[in-house]
Amino acid sequence: MVSTLKPAVPTGPGYLKTRQTAEHIADAFPPLLIAADRIANAVVHGMHGRRRAGPGEDFWQYRAYSPGDAAQTIDWRKSARSQRVLIRETEWEATNTLWLWASTAPGMSYQSHLAQTTKQDRAVILALALGTLAVRAGERIAAIGSGFAPDHTGRAVTRIAQHYDHHDGEGGEDLPSAVNLPRFSTCLLIGDFLSPLDEISETLSALAADGTTGHLVQVLDPAEESFPFEGRTEFREFAGSGTLTVGKAQTLRENYQDKLNHHRDGLKQLLRRLGWTYMLHHTDQPAQLCLMSLYGLIARDERLHRTTERG
Repeated sequence: MVSTLKPAVPTGPGYLKTRQTAEHIADAFPPLLIAADRIANAVVHGMHGRRRAGPGEDFWQYRAYSPGDAAQTIDWRKSARSQRVLIRETEWEATNTLWLWASTAPGMSYQSHLAQTTKQDRAVILALALGTLAVRAGERIAAIGSGFAPDHTGRAVTRIAQHYDHHDGEGGEDLPSAVNLPRFSTCLLIGDFLSPLDEISETLSALAADGTTGHLVQVLDPAEESFPFEGRTEFREFAGSGTLTVGKAQTLRENYQDKLNHHRDGLKQLLRRLGWTYMLHHTDQPAQLCLMSLYGLIARDERLHRTTERG
């Protein structure tokens, strides 16, 4: 397991203000692009046609009446013109909600001298930015653990911002709480995911049990990768009062990086087994870069999903 002892830096997130930053990031993507080119560029799945008969509102095709068809499905006007009894079929639609989760665990408060923001600020900004894009496209969003029902209006983003505004890095969760997501759901999980792999496996396996599509973004401070510490260094534990003083911090670097890489490899293997995607993001990188990559990943999965449905 990767150590949770890190140099502590005080932080004070305010996610109502953060929402303005998230909306600014989302402005880089024309909202009409999502609605106009759903297959190639969709960020999230919403109410979208599957090109098969079923409950829905959009017309698909006419077909001849068959014994057992309900009378209310007959298009009497079309039938009168064609002199045949025709059934009006609508396109089957599957309601899909994007469920967002950003870690508010104490360790997410970390910010080294190499970054301009904490991991927690970046995680919430990414969640709100993608949620903003989804709402602009008419999609439904919700935050895991917020208690708010999915919504496709601007209120949803405000509620998610309020939900995270109540968390200041104390009492937050390393992993999302146990929930049963509806079918046809997509979830985006953003955090550092430095918890023990068996705990991560148990949580993610439960979320994926009903076929939920998942995307995971591991957010790390660049110092957590490079371990740039030299000489005498005191590490303080965020979740507790533990401290560790090392006379020559650089002697820990190689062993630390080996453990981090081993942990990450295990995380990737888990996600491959679940059919989920993995992305690594460092807080010294622009948030737009991560958002663009997420955009492409979800669009790719959307094309594959539709191909499977039509086949």
